[in-house]
Amino acid sequence: MSRGKGMSSVWPVSVWLAAALLGVVVATPARSQQAAPSSTPAAPSTSEALEWFTKSSTGNVADAVDEATGGRGFMSQDMKPVFKAKTIGPAVTVLLRRALRTDKREWPNLQIQTLDEAPPGSVIVEVLEDGLDTAGIGNLMATTAKVRGLAGMVIDGGARDVEELEEIGFPVWSRSQIPATSVGRYVPVAKDVPVTCGGVLVRTGDWIVADRTGVVVVPKESLPRVVELLRQYDDKETKMLPLIKETKSMGKALAKFNRY
Repeated sequence: MSRGKGMSSVWPVSVWLAAALLGVVVATPARSQQAAPSSTPAAPSTSEALEWFTKSSTGNVADAVDEATGGRGFMSQDMKPVFKAKTIGPAVTVLLRRALRTDKREWPNLQIQTLDEAPPGSVIVEVLEDGLDTAGIGNLMATTAKVRGLAGMVIDGGARDVEELEEIGFPVWSRSQIPATSVGRYVPVAKDVPVTCGGVLVRTGDWIVADRTGVVVVPKESLPRVVELLRQYDDKETKMLPLIKETKSMGKALAKFNRY
């Protein structure tokens, strides 16, 4: 089983903060003694979700989202980390659009509001429409995010100050790296709205799992099924690996355990 190995220095803090401050498990309604057992997996706690996403690679998480939803959960291949890291957490979204130089309206700075108000452990998902030539984060935003205990940031757009981002230790995934500021070029028009980031729909509350391989979005309503599938994959692959080493054959392991 391929597993995420690289984690940034902020990762243990992000995990602790997410588990402590974000996770509230909604109790399931009590069933009568006559009710038939449900086949729907129970909603995992935040700590359980963090545990399984931590030990699972983005490859296995992507497989689980494929199987649970019938659709793609992985972002485009150019969504890459600024430095080696693994980040997990619920998404908070913000959308920016190009500004006309002649537009003199006063726009509320929803980008900074999102940064200042997102719960600790969150992953900010920021979309700059047609923004590969513009940075959506720099050292000041990264410093703010770090001291506030955010887990990371995923940007459909660019990142700048990449050396400083690594020194600060705040994990960022972006589709480009470029010096250009968004100030005077973009305005934030909405937050906590559905956005398309790296080709995938992301809503506030969906889970983000990101490592060196890429970024996967886990729809919040599919979280119980995805975690259940990750348990199944782990059980099968734990048994397959010794058999592959013994027989020097993946085919025999697949025939016995049917992982794919």
